Amino acid sequence: MSVDITTLLAEREITRSIFEFARAMDARDWDELHRIMTPDATAELGTGTLRGPAEVVASIRSFLDECGPTQHLIGNVLVEVVGDLATSRSYVSDMHVGTGSKAHLNFFTLGDYHDSWARIDGTWRMTHRTKHSHASQGSIEVLGTGPSGWRS
Repeated sequence: MSVDITTLLAEREITRSIFEFARAMDARDWDELHRIMTPDATAELGTGTLRGPAEVVASIRSFLDECGPTQHLIGNVLVEVVGDLATSRSYVSDMHVGTGSKAHLNFFTLGDYHDSWARIDGTWRMTHRTKHSHASQGSIEVLGTGPSGWRS
């Protein structure tokens, strides 16, 4: 199979952005998440459809702001590029550690990110993310309450 250099560079940039998104969540670098997504990006993260980076970040923050350290590990990344559009799939294994009175608790999930991308002004940006959750273990109580009304 022959792949041209433009496709290889696109795969590299998209893969790097997937890693940067994970690291930004762990570093609580919310501006970085905005940078990676398009202004009209959408997401399905298990709490309903999120529209725009502000909603995506607010949803993530509703879980992580009250949580201790986290680590989102990404693996088995597959990227398909067709012109200025692309899709990617990547495994995610994330660990969340409690803080304060919940410091003895932890919560792990296994999932699969399915992302869509567009090349805009020469830069790849995420247009959509769906997280497919496959398993979890531990106490979800280490996380914040999630979006309003999500965990009732």
